[in-house]
Amino acid sequence: MRQRRRFNTIDEYIGTFPKGIQEVLQELRRAVRKAAPEAEEAISYQIPTFKLNGNLVHFAAFKNHIGFFPTSSGIRAFKKELSGYELSKGTVRFPLDKPLPLSLVSRIVKFRAKENLAKAKKSNI
Repeated sequence: MRQRRRFNTIDEYIGTFPKGIQEVLQELRRAVRKAAPEAEEAISYQIPTFKLNGNLVHFAAFKNHIGFFPTSSGIRAFKKELSGYELSKGTVRFPLDKPLPLSLVSRIVKFRAKENLAKAKKSNI
């Protein structure tokens, strides 16, 4: 069991994992950055977070999976495409023994970015 640490950056978080997990986390990070280049990296709830007019997505590594947290709206919008994965209200679990579905992650991130930007626009009216 890993000791609880406080992280200031995504690099610090990723650096606490074995090399293979680090590579998977960096791959996911790159996919999110590419899909939403204007999003800011942060640590929220002590896990990697991308923010764009509020929380966009979070991700984290666990013993047997990568947790990807695109909020409940992100899960609902892609429920059919995510049906092969274990889901909960705002979470999808990508098993560590399978490749990440990076094109799907990209589409979810773009959906969430559009959603957050629309919400921000609406509140500025």
